[in-house]
Amino acid sequence: MPCMDGLEATRRIRAKAEVGATPIIALTALAMPGDRERCLEAGVNEYLSKPVSFKQLKAALDGLLN
Repeated sequence: MPCMDGLEATRRIRAKAEVGATPIIALTALAMPGDRERCLEAGVNEYLSKPVSFKQLKAALDGLLN
């Protein structure tokens, strides 16, 4: 994203009452030690590192929507 990264976008979404509870899954190339924790601290519900399989994504979606 040209204006901000996904972590900042997540923080801004979480700060807005009307959309703050929206589930967020991070689909990211960030796969270094500590990256998962940084994403979770920013407010994502689930973290998946690329390449993401359909099975992984479906499991994450099912876990958040059920």
